[in-house]
Amino acid sequence: MTRVESPTGHRDSLRSGGMPPQVESIEIPIGTDPVSRRWLKRLRGASGERDAAIAELHSLLLRGALFEVRRRAATLPAVDGRDVEDLAEQAADDALVAILRKLEDFRGESRFTTWAYKFALYEAGALVRKRAWRGRELPIDAEEWPQMAERGPAPQREAETNAMLGAIREEIESALSPHQREVLVALALNEVPIDVLAERLNTTRGALYKALHDARRRLRSALAERGMSVENHQAEEAE
Repeated sequence: MTRVESPTGHRDSLRSGGMPPQVESIEIPIGTDPVSRRWLKRLRGASGERDAAIAELHSLLLRGALFEVRRRAATLPAVDGRDVEDLAEQAADDALVAILRKLEDFRGESRFTTWAYKFALYEAGALVRKRAWRGRELPIDAEEWPQMAERGPAPQREAETNAMLGAIREEIESALSPHQREVLVALALNEVPIDVLAERLNTTRGALYKALHDARRRLRSALAERGMSVENHQAEEAE
């Protein structure tokens, strides 16, 4: 493998004028295409070459972010062109910093620009979701969950579904910790975007995924003690 550089240190803010940190040695994966190899070498080169590569990469990311923000703009209240451009600029900045920190994660399985483009789309989507939820109260109350399921094809099936829903509601209140209940209700029941919830709770996506996983596991265990299974019930509903 050829040696290349990867970013080190803490996250810098491009919007505050900081440049991404200098780099340490990493390896270019075998089989990396020539264009991607050149990108990686330029991003670890001398300051002038590196600065030019960073500027070019930021321009590419900005185009991707603009595309994604415009595509999602219909979900945003009272967003004008200036807002779209600002969100796209923020997304491109965040994507650039993330890419420079994760160059060592590039495996050469796709073109470097394709790999980098995904960062722009992700950051743009996250910012749009946060903007859409700005000023909104998070629905984390289990009482808001519907009491009844949609009417089934037969009274017996409807009664079984309502019994399952009632049991799930009771176990959410009694078997889960307050944090697990908050995360489960927000993410699984009320479809709050995970990046929005992470920002509101001042935590990480990884921590929320773990809390959600633990909540679901505890909920399944509590239902099993009642002789009930969500998976079996769903399979019966599909028949």
